[in-house]
Amino acid sequence: MRYFYSSFAIMALGLIAAYFLGGVAAIYITFLLIVLEISLSFDNAVVNAKVLETMDPIWQKRFIFFGLPIAVFGMRLVFPLAIVSLVTGMGLFETLHVAMNDPERYETVLKSTETTIFAFGGAFLLMVFLDFFFEERDIKWVTFVEGSRVVEKFSGVANIELITAIMVGITLGHITQDFGIVLAFMYGVLLHSLLGMLDYFLSSDTVKSGIAGFVYLEILDASFSFDGVIGAFALSSNIFVIMIGLGVGAMFVRSITLYFVEHKVLSHFRYLEHGAHYAIGILAIIMLMKITTEISETITGTIGIGLISIAFAHSIWENRQANLEN
Repeated sequence: MRYFYSSFAIMALGLIAAYFLGGVAAIYITFLLIVLEISLSFDNAVVNAKVLETMDPIWQKRFIFFGLPIAVFGMRLVFPLAIVSLVTGMGLFETLHVAMNDPERYETVLKSTETTIFAFGGAFLLMVFLDFFFEERDIKWVTFVEGSRVVEKFSGVANIELITAIMVGITLGHITQDFGIVLAFMYGVLLHSLLGMLDYFLSSDTVKSGIAGFVYLEILDASFSFDGVIGAFALSSNIFVIMIGLGVGAMFVRSITLYFVEHKVLSHFRYLEHGAHYAIGILAIIMLMKITTEISETITGTIGIGLISIAFAHSIWENRQANLEN
């Protein structure tokens, strides 16, 4: 529990602040937002832990220390403000003024950009999933898929991840007939590829580059936060209540990540990483589907937690079977 003391302390402070912002109703909304953020980003914690395990301990600490204010204030407050500022041409402080005094207008402008945001974030998360799916590895979870001859054959094709993503992007363009959406999708693919290139040049044989890994994790967190930030307006139009709720949720995700790293959870539960990446793949598909179809964040969060729970339970069962055999 010591990994979660700070998260519970910040949650208590957040709920007190919410009370002064809107009374008991604001406390209830804040709690719902915390649950929403954790449910949407739990698979993010698993992937974060996997990347952190390959990073130098100094950069692990920097991610935990510096990554938190970036996640809370940067992605849950400044980033949405920056999007609205770019769309409207207003300054950042003017946008903040609108968000505080005319939340309906702020929400309308933010939602008008959501298709572009979903295209960019969906593309980035899709690349994360495809990198994992076509990677050569000894442990397979959904064996009839991962171990099939078709998948194994395609895994040997050069740049199969990029080919698949580009095909998805072209299909998306034909469906939406919107060049802006296709451009945002391609930017998401390009960003993931550039981060991979940066990591290649800066990493050693055994340790992932601190700079590249840090940037990768922050962008991954940003991709996960898109859904939560936009979906939060279904519960509240107060940007500070939204920031508190999602920010506290992000704090718990950081605590979960740290727990996973320190206790080598991914090594003990062999399929947890698989479940997280499948959840990311489905989240990417849902984000792309949301460009043309309304899908509740509840469905997204439930699928993510469901897949990870199944992977966790399957890992425990396999461990018990291995112990019985020994």
